[in-house]
Amino acid sequence: MSLFVRKPMGALLNEAAETGEHTLKKTLGAKGLIALGIGAIIGAGLFSITGMAAANHAGPAITISFVVAGLGCLFAGLCYAEFASMIPVAGSAYTYSYATMGEFIAWIIGWDLVLEYAVGAATVGISWSRYLVKFWMDLVSPYLLN
Repeated sequence: MSLFVRKPMGALLNEAAETGEHTLKKTLGAKGLIALGIGAIIGAGLFSITGMAAANHAGPAITISFVVAGLGCLFAGLCYAEFASMIPVAGSAYTYSYATMGEFIAWIIGWDLVLEYAVGAATVGISWSRYLVKFWMDLVSPYLLN
């Protein structure tokens, strides 16, 4: 058996049709997805970290970096739109890579997605712990100085 065995589109669609009662239901609309995105931005402390980086390191080039990051987000959104239109089955880059490039590449993509989510969760945890330490220091330090 080859590591690059691909799953045919018909097999993907048949599996999706067989699991009718066990499929994921759409629960988030446009407002929910926007709120989720804003929560992720605030949760990661983007505004404070970006401000410190701009003040200490980047200067006016920060504007250019925001434009480049916006273009990267635009292209990522277009890629996921292509995934959804080519393979209309629940899944993401994993399903797309399984159908187009094979099982081994899909396995790598799957673990890459797990790593991405773990790093994202760690970033949010670090940012929130900074906020908590600052809050406690502001709350406790007046009593320690007296």
